Amino acid sequence: MKWLLNFFPRSWLIQWSYFFRPFLRWWFKGHQLTDPIDGSHYRKFLPYGYQNLRKNALCPGTLSLERHRLLWLYLKRNTSFLDRSISVLHVAPEQIFFDLFKTFQHWTYTTTDLHSPLADVRADLCELPMKDNSYDLILCNHVLEHIVEDTKAMKELYRVLKVGGTLIAQVPLEMDRSQTYEDFSIIDPEERAKAFGQYDHVRVYGRDFFDRLKKAGFSMTSPTAQDICPTDEIVRFALLKDEVIPVAMKQ
Repeated sequence: MKWLLNFFPRSWLIQWSYFFRPFLRWWFKGHQLTDPIDGSHYRKFLPYGYQNLRKNALCPGTLSLERHRLLWLYLKRNTSFLDRSISVLHVAPEQIFFDLFKTFQHWTYTTTDLHSPLADVRADLCELPMKDNSYDLILCNHVLEHIVEDTKAMKELYRVLKVGGTLIAQVPLEMDRSQTYEDFSIIDPEERAKAFGQYDHVRVYGRDFFDRLKKAGFSMTSPTAQDICPTDEIVRFALLKDEVIPVAMKQ
């Protein structure tokens, strides 16, 4: 799995996955684990990770990871976004959500990324072409850890979000670390993987991630998997029980 992630471009993997998913869904079918996004059942999930493989992380039929399944449950159980007519900006759209959200007739749904074939708008997150106060909801998950000028990107996200709107900005977050670790002199992919956990990451966020978002203007809440799901569902949906969803609001 690790060599596949590192060797092939992300755009290729996205395109190939459409052919392999039906086979994987059949091969891994069972009753031990469930993907709550589509309700499909499996005997196990696939391992996934760059430095350290996590067991039962990647759903073989939908390609959802723990963070995708938790985000879906949060949106479904803790918000009304899935049912409302809203404008949504999805940064670096994940395939599982792209396929689903494109069917939402009640959403005005726009995707953006520099490289993804799923992007409607090719744009730099630090210099978005969108107008001020354009979106009710912005999904920007596992993106900011790739961006050197992350505080500039946060300010851009704040700018294009409507007053009263919500940004969900999941990142790899180490809650036992008080301060974010970043060293921009590290540019070699292998050294970045050792320092930050992945070859294309530029930092490891600590608890001060929330302070960075607050300085950009947001107010914050941070529900965890345990706030959203009982223990039996955390197991059945193969979630990380301590994972946090950073929810940032523009007042």
